[in-house]
Amino acid sequence: MAEIRRITQPTLDVIEALVDAHRRGEELHGWAIIKAVGRTGPTVYNVLDRLEDAKWISGRWESENPDPSRPRRRFYSLTGEGARRAPALLAERRPGAVSARLAGGHAFDRLFGRHVAGEAR
Repeated sequence: MAEIRRITQPTLDVIEALVDAHRRGEELHGWAIIKAVGRTGPTVYNVLDRLEDAKWISGRWESENPDPSRPRRRFYSLTGEGARRAPALLAERRPGAVSARLAGGHAFDRLFGRHVAGEAR
C-alpha cells in the first residue's frame, strides 16, 4: 500500500468531498469534485491520481454519459482502505470539518442545493 506523501489543503478538500459522498453511498465524477472543492481541474486530478496510486480511491468510467452529446465521465469512490483512513486523516488535520459533517453540513451540500443544518434556505 503506497502512502500519500503530500497532504496539502487541496488533498484534504478532495478527501473531504469523497468521505461525504461515501457516507451518502454515492460516487463522484471529476467535475463534481472540482465544483465541490473550488479547485482547478489539474489540481483536483493530480490529487485523484495520488489517491488512486495510494489505493485510497478507485475510479471507473461510466459506460456512456446519459447526455449523448457529452463524453463519458470517470467516477471515484473510496476503497475499503480509503474509507478507513480518510476520516481519521480528516479528524487529525481538520477536526472542525468532521464535526460540521456530523452535524449535516458541507460545502458539497450547499453547492448542489441540499439543505445544510443551521443555514437558512
